[in-house]
Amino acid sequence: MADTEKPLLIKRYASRRLYNTETSDYVTLEDIAGFIRDGREVQIVDLKSGDDLTRQYLLQIVAEHESKGQSVLPINVLTDLVRSYTTQAGTMVPQFLAASFDAMRESQSKWLENVNSLNPMAKMPGFEAMQAQQAAFLKAMTGGMAGSTLPGKEDSPGADEDLDAIRKQLADLQSKLSKLDK
Repeated sequence: MADTEKPLLIKRYASRRLYNTETSDYVTLEDIAGFIRDGREVQIVDLKSGDDLTRQYLLQIVAEHESKGQSVLPINVLTDLVRSYTTQAGTMVPQFLAASFDAMRESQSKWLENVNSLNPMAKMPGFEAMQAQQAAFLKAMTGGMAGSTLPGKEDSPGADEDLDAIRKQLADLQSKLSKLDK
């Protein structure tokens, strides 16, 4: 199995510092979030006890992003999650969430395949590089959830400005594409 297919092992020391065992250096929660956004699985364990702390730290990353105004989870979803801990539905919630995210990833992949197969420009020289840049841009803009709509984003301040900026960038890309086509 290749190293990138194994979970990245992060050890938590008694000082609560997090140590990346692959690069032999200390990392922050933001570094760990970056590894995950890049598609890497992580496992965080307590050095002394060997306890798996991954869930605890992933929840902490989500909580920090939510508290900084980078809301992805609408209030009603958070409320339902809290309720699920005290109801019979709590046993179904993990399977439902996992199935929902799996379906979203599969739908995104199929959509990208369809777009690529229907696009006559796909045979143009340099199109793949441009497509890779676009995918990286979308990944950066959506925190790795490219192709999906982010609940609550339409209500956040500045969303219209962000949308206008994205539209402008898209128009610039289309202009460059039309120049390449000539």
